[in-house]
Amino acid sequence: MGSWKCGSCLSSLLIPLALWSITVNILLYFPNGQASYASSNKLTNYVWYFEGICFSGIMMLIVAAILLVLENDNNYKCCQSENCSKKYMTLLSMIFSALGIAFSGYCLVISALGLLQGPYCRTLDGWEYAFEGTAGRFLTDSSVWIQCLEPAHVVEWNIILFSILIALSGLQVIVCLIRVVIQLSKILCGTYSVII
Repeated sequence: MGSWKCGSCLSSLLIPLALWSITVNILLYFPNGQASYASSNKLTNYVWYFEGICFSGIMMLIVAAILLVLENDNNYKCCQSENCSKKYMTLLSMIFSALGIAFSGYCLVISALGLLQGPYCRTLDGWEYAFEGTAGRFLTDSSVWIQCLEPAHVVEWNIILFSILIALSGLQVIVCLIRVVIQLSKILCGTYSVII
């Protein structure tokens, strides 16, 4: 029974992670707190993939809600026997946890690509990706950040927010992976196995 309570705790953890992902992704649209860059399409192209809003956010909220419903003991019986119903719910829980890995994994990859590409900013040569060819070396060399003249502090803005998205989606992947392991152990070892 311990793994059921642990699973519910893990599913509940996905909700604040998803809400924070939505918030952080929305902040990426307003560098320096200004909406003018979003309205004139002068943002990093990876911001427009909605990785934190849709995938690591809304889709993870749906997955978390479904997982919490599946863990409720008062579920409708899908089979005549209680044992069959529990196995079916365990299988569904494992499938939705795997979907959670896919959704948060998408956010993780897109955020990492956005971080490595660097911000879209105005330089002396006009609007461009000033650090696109550096393979992420600009991340550790803050002296080159002055190449971006506008928006002010856009390099720091992108580094901080994309890093937070990477951390949040990484935690979501870990939580969903733990859930898959728990559900798989229930299927292979029986209902009352305790992993954690």
